Amino acid sequence: MHPRIINLADVELTDATPEDRPQGASADLYDLRRGAVASRIGARKLAYRLIAVAPGKRACPFHSHRVEEEMFLILTGSGELRYGDTRHPLRSGDVIACPTGGHESAHQIINTGEVELRYLAVSNVAEMDICEYPDSGKFLVAAFDPASGGQGFELIGRAAGTIDYWEGE
Repeated sequence: MHPRIINLADVELTDATPEDRPQGASADLYDLRRGAVASRIGARKLAYRLIAVAPGKRACPFHSHRVEEEMFLILTGSGELRYGDTRHPLRSGDVIACPTGGHESAHQIINTGEVELRYLAVSNVAEMDICEYPDSGKFLVAAFDPASGGQGFELIGRAAGTIDYWEGE
């Protein structure tokens, strides 16, 4: 097989790390297994991941991106797309575009079926991004330096904790 080609049947799925798993009451809502695709085919400007979600679960919180655009291709199973203020049924073969923006483009895929939901997630690779989480009022600011092997900066907070630009100067 050519080094730029991979069959999804050959992608090994691994459980999310303990740091990527929610704690407390919301832990029962989420389940995520993912497989690396981009690094195995030499992708540089797009990220590709195979995602598997158990019945009744979701892979991540309802969120939007200000820089990274995402696309999802439903491979097997069924579910629901929560997008902005709407909900839409999902089935095998559906392609979902999640452009950048605020609450209006916030999204979440939920497995409402009775079997595992699998989808291919694709996004542009950005050196920085801002994510917003409308349900919890949180935001995430992340930046990394590709030259340093991904070392960077990450801050999760709430806008209520912001300070004046000139404070402490």
